[in-house]
Amino acid sequence: MKRSLTLVGAELLLSTSMSACGTIMHGTSQDIGFQSSPSSAKLTVDGILKGQTPAVVPLARKRTHIVRLELDGYQPYEATITKSASGWVWGNIVFGGIIGLVVDAASGGLYKLSPEQVAGQMGKSSANAVTREGLYVRVVMAADLSWEKVGQMRME
Repeated sequence: MKRSLTLVGAELLLSTSMSACGTIMHGTSQDIGFQSSPSSAKLTVDGILKGQTPAVVPLARKRTHIVRLELDGYQPYEATITKSASGWVWGNIVFGGIIGLVVDAASGGLYKLSPEQVAGQMGKSSANAVTREGLYVRVVMAADLSWEKVGQMRME
């Protein structure tokens, strides 16, 4: 009787301590590295300013994130960081069962974020150019204040 109580107690202790493998092993956030070319770009994640590149930012594992890099005179760069199931899902199934799976899913420990590094290549903004071959029109997201307005199109 005493031996079976000891075994039940040991099993309960092991089950409780391993009930959230992913959360215990790698936490609810993940460090993601950000860099840009050129560097010193403004970094926003989910619309919240996080600093300038290069940077390492901890992001919640349980959701997808939208990243935006901006620098005056350059086209902005956007990327999506997605979540996917971590390998610790199998540890939860083996050691923690349903309880561990539920805990990790709720806390985000069940997931990993990808990519782990974001490297944004930002192209230089440029105005229209007139050459011997003709006029080249380039669409840009925002006008440069140094550009000179030479005309305007009108829809009728």
